[in-house]
Amino acid sequence: MMYEFSPISADDVDAIVSWRYDPPYDFYDMDSDPEDLALFTNPTNWDGYYAVFDGDGERVGFFSFEVDADTLEIGLGMRPDLTGDGHGQSFVEAGLAFAREEYDPAAFSLSVAAFNERASSVYEAVGFERVETFLQATNGGEYPFVRMRSVVE
Repeated sequence: MMYEFSPISADDVDAIVSWRYDPPYDFYDMDSDPEDLALFTNPTNWDGYYAVFDGDGERVGFFSFEVDADTLEIGLGMRPDLTGDGHGQSFVEAGLAFAREEYDPAAFSLSVAAFNERASSVYEAVGFERVETFLQATNGGEYPFVRMRSVVE
């Protein structure tokens, strides 16, 4: 699948906020955490956020990129109806390729909820390694997350 990246817009944010995932992935519904929702919907925070479209112009996901020294921290989400159907690896690979061109990082890092083995296996398939497990305050509690890292070759 071909992917095109565009700086995120208010329309993109509105669409993404309306996405609903099936349990247990509803953990990722944007309105599950009011603080995260407020950050995501505030246009002053959109620097480094991109909506992702397929070759037909359909919005399929988003990526966020934040530079931390020589490492690029990645956040991402894929439209719920596309998850679990084998699209994850090509989606993540496209995001990494875009990030290499835009940011030229020495390494990538990301964090994923520990229960989400489906996503973790995609990240490992594209070269990420598990670095640590930590507790993250979100969705009204503290949950285990896994930090993953990949060195850019």
